[in-house]
Amino acid sequence: MYITITSQKLGNNYSQSSADFVGYLEKENQGLEQQDIEHFFNQYGDEISAEEVVKEIDGNTAKLKKKEPKFYSITVSPSKYELRKLQNNSQDLKTYTRELMKDYVASFNREINGRPITIDDIKYYAKIEHQRTFKGTDFQIKENQPFATKILQLKTEIRNIQEGRAEGNIKRMKKEIAKLERQAPHQQNGKRIVQGMQKDGNQSHIHIIVSRKDASNSVSLSPGSKHKASEVEMHGKKVRRGFDRDAFFEKAEKTFDKTFGYKRNFAETYKARKDFMKNPNLYFAALMKLPANEKALAFKMITKSGLPIVPSIPVSQTQIALRIFKRLRRGAEVAIKSSSIGI
Repeated sequence: MYITITSQKLGNNYSQSSADFVGYLEKENQGLEQQDIEHFFNQYGDEISAEEVVKEIDGNTAKLKKKEPKFYSITVSPSKYELRKLQNNSQDLKTYTRELMKDYVASFNREINGRPITIDDIKYYAKIEHQRTFKGTDFQIKENQPFATKILQLKTEIRNIQEGRAEGNIKRMKKEIAKLERQAPHQQNGKRIVQGMQKDGNQSHIHIIVSRKDASNSVSLSPGSKHKASEVEMHGKKVRRGFDRDAFFEKAEKTFDKTFGYKRNFAETYKARKDFMKNPNLYFAALMKLPANEKALAFKMITKSGLPIVPSIPVSQTQIALRIFKRLRRGAEVAIKSSSIGI
């Protein structure tokens, strides 16, 4: 499960309207039959129009300045293993979203009128999408880049020859291009993976737009707060503040597992990925202590996510740290950032 929470920023200021973002989320509906269209929804309603989403989000920004986010975008991307547990992608992900947003409000260390925040205190709209394209941050694109660069150079040389600006053997160059296309390490359906190519397989995921202001348009609720959940004294009164991101990510996993009866492997837990970044030795030690079948699945998941693990796994934890730490961490940092774990 990969979750991102981002604010829509343009230069020094934040988006003053949600219209562009909502329009972007409508792209997948283009050309679809009415029965296949995915509509926006919220905690209690389905088939909400894009126009209503823009109106409600843009009209809920009282007293917010240009340099303050008007809304946040939450993207929830279940793994292919998690998606296999779903019976109906669209309906099941809607059900999950509504439970997830309860976890979202529970992660605020805030009160409204002296009571804890509830799901009815936030204004959000969500949409299910079923397609994804490869981006420049994906490890497949990065690792294919040297081949892409050579192919582009050869194509430029061919064009120069064809237009009389240079001389050379076009036939030989075309053969070299075909060879490079085959040699690129990441392929899909026999073709080199390039930026913008649609990803194969089940790519269902969730986009959520949540207003910075509460439903009454009077209280500011920021999941991007620099303050972790804490309590401070202001004007002689104790004030709770902040948003506990770690708690939200962990609750999101537990809610999915409980809702769909999913047995989560160590390698796909938020805690494990966080340990890997902060304390690799602890991560490796826990990984090697897993039962044989769980360990095998863990390494399969890690490998599939693009982390460059060596084929032979050493037994000694010291050997693990020495032999694969540098390679694994470097690859993981890229993969984890591109998967947007965290905020």
